[in-house]
Amino acid sequence: MRLVLTGSPSLPPLLLRGALLSPFKRPGPDADFPRVRLVLPGLRVDPARLAAYERVCGFPAGGDALPVTYPHILGFPLAMRLMSGRNFPLPLLGLVHTSLEITRHRALTATGEYELTVYVDALAPHRRGTEAVVVTEIRAGGDVVWESRSRYLARHRTRHRAADPPGGTRKPLPAVAEWRLAGDLGRRYGATSGDRNPIHLHPLTARLFGFPRAIAHGMWTVARCLAAHGTPASCVVRAEFRAPVLLPGTVTYAAEGGRFELRGRGDRVHVAGEVYPF
Repeated sequence: MRLVLTGSPSLPPLLLRGALLSPFKRPGPDADFPRVRLVLPGLRVDPARLAAYERVCGFPAGGDALPVTYPHILGFPLAMRLMSGRNFPLPLLGLVHTSLEITRHRALTATGEYELTVYVDALAPHRRGTEAVVVTEIRAGGDVVWESRSRYLARHRTRHRAADPPGGTRKPLPAVAEWRLAGDLGRRYGATSGDRNPIHLHPLTARLFGFPRAIAHGMWTVARCLAAHGTPASCVVRAEFRAPVLLPGTVTYAAEGGRFELRGRGDRVHVAGEVYPF
C-alpha cells in the first residue's frame, strides 16, 4: 500500500504517541508489521536547518552538496510515524539503532526537489530481541539516488542464539584525531535532527532509561566520522553502533583506507564502519 503525504509529520506528537503505546507492545520476529509505504513528494531542503546540521556534525558549510547522512534526517519523521503507530509491534521506548547501510548513487544537491519514501521492510530475530529493518529512499526524476537500511532493536527475552556479529576482534585502526564532546551535544543535534529522545538530552532523563549520563545520538557519531573521512559521490556506507557514547566525554576518531572507528577509553569501539565507492 502506498500512502502519499502532503507534508512531513510533526515529531513531538509521534514521539508522545509512541511512548504511550510502548507498554502495550509485544515484540517478536513473527509479529505482523505495517506494510504501508509513506511517500512525500515535492520535498525541498530547508537551508537554515541544513546549515545547523552541518555545523554540529562538522561537515563543510556553504556548499550545494547534501552530506551523505542528511537524507536520513529528512526521512526520520516518516520513520517515526510508522514506528510510533499502533500496528507497529516493537515499543518505541528503548528502541536502539544498531546498524545503518547507505547507498548513494550520485551526489545530491541542497537545492534539488526530491520524493521521499519510507517503509518497514522486515522484522528479524536478534540475539537480544527483535530488529525492525526500516528503508528510506530518495528519488529524483523518478530514479532512486539515495537509499538506506536502518536496523532498530527492541530488547526482550528470546530463544534466538545467533553468534556475535563478525569483525569484533579486528586490529584497532590508527588514531587520527581526539574529539572532546560537550554535555549539550545531544540537545544541539536533537534541535537540528528532530530526534529529541530523552536519553540524549539531559543526565536526569537518561538515568530514567539506565544510562549514567546523556548519550550522543548514533547518527551524530557516524555523521561526524564521515565528515572527517570524506565520501565519494557514488558510495556505500556501512556502520555498526556498538556502544553508547556518554556526554560529556572524549573519543578517538581512527581511520585507515575505507574503514573508520570511534573509540573511547580502553579502545572500546563505539562505532565501526566502512566507506567504499561503486
